[in-house]
Amino acid sequence: MNEKQRQESSQVNPADKKSEKDYSQYFQAVYMPPSLKDAKKRGKEEVKYDDFGIPEEFRGMGQGRKFYIRTYGCQMNEHDTEVMAGIFMALGYEPTDGVEDADVILLNTCAIRENAENKVFGELGHLKTLKKGRPDLLLGVCGCMSQEESVVNRILKVHPFVDMIFGTHNIHRLPNILNEAYLSKEMVVEVWSKEGDVIENLPKVRKGDIKAWVNIMYGCDKFCTYCIVPYTRGKERSRRPEDIIQEVRHLAAQGYKEITLLGQNVNAYGKDFEDMTYGLGDLMDEIRKIDIPRIRFTTSHPRDFDDRLIEVLAKGGNLLDHIHLPVQSGSSEVLKLMARKYSREHYLELVRKIKEVMPNASLTTDIIVGFPNETDEQFEETLSLYREVGFDSAYTFIYSPREGTPAAKMQDNVPMEVKKERLQRLNKLVNDTSAQKLKEYEGKVVEVLVEGESKNNPDVLAGYTEKSKLVNFRAPKSVIGKIVKVKIKKAKTWTLDGEMVEEAVEVK
Repeated sequence: MNEKQRQESSQVNPADKKSEKDYSQYFQAVYMPPSLKDAKKRGKEEVKYDDFGIPEEFRGMGQGRKFYIRTYGCQMNEHDTEVMAGIFMALGYEPTDGVEDADVILLNTCAIRENAENKVFGELGHLKTLKKGRPDLLLGVCGCMSQEESVVNRILKVHPFVDMIFGTHNIHRLPNILNEAYLSKEMVVEVWSKEGDVIENLPKVRKGDIKAWVNIMYGCDKFCTYCIVPYTRGKERSRRPEDIIQEVRHLAAQGYKEITLLGQNVNAYGKDFEDMTYGLGDLMDEIRKIDIPRIRFTTSHPRDFDDRLIEVLAKGGNLLDHIHLPVQSGSSEVLKLMARKYSREHYLELVRKIKEVMPNASLTTDIIVGFPNETDEQFEETLSLYREVGFDSAYTFIYSPREGTPAAKMQDNVPMEVKKERLQRLNKLVNDTSAQKLKEYEGKVVEVLVEGESKNNPDVLAGYTEKSKLVNFRAPKSVIGKIVKVKIKKAKTWTLDGEMVEEAVEVK
């Protein structure tokens, strides 16, 4: 610890600081930083399954204390926050809606894009003043950013007032990490770079009682050249089907109307099982028999979308025909540089198979523009693929290198002005196509799962169709949480306006 770090640290925690010698000894004991080298390894270690439980010595730790979690990123991060909130409350903590009266603040971070990381570092800057005024406040950084070596090094150097850093693989260790942070008054860093455990019976505090996430697997083994996720989330590990089915049945008994099966690469589910042949199609074939009106899954990789899954989805019922299928590029050459392991032709053939058995299926996608070496002609291939598939909508991004990925070593040779121009052209196509698709809904009656009040008008209710179209309409608040029939009156670029069909109070 240099003099500058010592001075900054002493400003934050002025009392009970250890001597430099004591600090050094303690730091070696708890300092477990991430290793990119270890994170790249994919060994044959056996996946261990274990049950979560609050250690007896930590019960009541949170009595009289409040926690606040700010979440960045994808649905998996949202689900992780639900788990951490569950652990906090099992320890006796109470939730709070703001940082001002929180005793513990966690930033659950995303590493997928540089902009997401910049938001977190900016928030840490804002929280520094709060931490200085309240030295007993515990401030932690967790999630995907914590799995990156460069991020941990930056926090150690620039934000020494942070109390704890932990990763995506050891969320179940939160009680132990909190205890270490309370006792040490020094930064606790516990990030596992190699993983293999699947922890069941984790407590969860879900947002609302209408829709629920159900994680079915962890990690990703695809190693797309632009993506940091395989390093931050680790190798693919599937939960056992009986545990997933039990969780879904429990949610059905609680009255949930929709579940979304989650995975970084959800349709690789079961491929790591050595004792049986069992995939996502088999799991969904069992779950469809459970009394929940709607079942979705995300996010898919085209490489693992097999015929068995298509066969099961074609059975319909509560298995919805809205499929998010990221393509990333319409050029086979660019897809090869991305290491996506499929071609334009393979993707279009997969779409053909899906639409053959589900002609009304709604497809959405992800697209990256300006990948290294992408030419104007290759970008045009992306536009033509978008038109050919007829996507309902897309998440579009400008390529930005992520440190530690193979693509970061490539020359980022597409000028930013070209990237922006391509994104603008793509977004115009996406917007025009979306508006055209939604226009077809005018005059039709759709089934809407009512989630609550509209964000823009408390007198208007909002919900989603089976194909994930947002519908706004006026109706009694008593229908919140129900699936009702709504006649569409007007289509906008991204949303639909309608009126509830009077005689349909609840259709499911």
